[in-house]
Amino acid sequence: MTENTDLALQQAYDALAATYDSNRGQFDMGAVLDDFMTRLPARGDLLDLGCGAGEPFARAFLDQGWQVTGVDFSAQMLALAERYVPAMKRIRADMREVKFPGGSFDAVTAIYSLFHVPRSDHPELFARIRHWLKPGGRLLFTYATQDYSGQERFEGHKQFMGQALFYSHTTPAELQDQVSGAELRLESAREREIGGERFLWITAARDEVPTIERAS
Repeated sequence: MTENTDLALQQAYDALAATYDSNRGQFDMGAVLDDFMTRLPARGDLLDLGCGAGEPFARAFLDQGWQVTGVDFSAQMLALAERYVPAMKRIRADMREVKFPGGSFDAVTAIYSLFHVPRSDHPELFARIRHWLKPGGRLLFTYATQDYSGQERFEGHKQFMGQALFYSHTTPAELQDQVSGAELRLESAREREIGGERFLWITAARDEVPTIERAS
């Protein structure tokens, strides 16, 4: 994704923030939240990448007593988050560039956000997420497929709520190779239709036992 494309995506999400209130109830993710929370400890630290306005994920975790850090590159979306989920720590940054110490989080989510990052950057991002997760931590993210883009592999723009948004994805099989290549164990890959859109929802885990590195 070029610098111009990055800026265009930021501007599109800033524009979407203006109509957020009228669309905030369109996507019911209760079943997704319930399933993910059964895989996690009762309390912990969540990193929400592409957090937007902080609903529903940051809100749900905060309500359960979690500490939540949200990362987003849209200033307007983060302004909404300050209103709706003031307890969330907010960081304005590109998820590919933000830095955290290793083992900082019990869970990482990237809901409707990872597919806005070029697929060539996904393997490195998965590796960074694994580094940020505590042993036993979980990752949940949404992934676009041919059902959404109409192509087996896609990189380009699609309309969403009147805005042209950048999307990028490869095949589900290649995605699974990327996840396992980052030493994350795939737990669940399920297609869900929410708000009239069908995406692949992926849950992966950083195993408790550290990988033994062989001497070179």
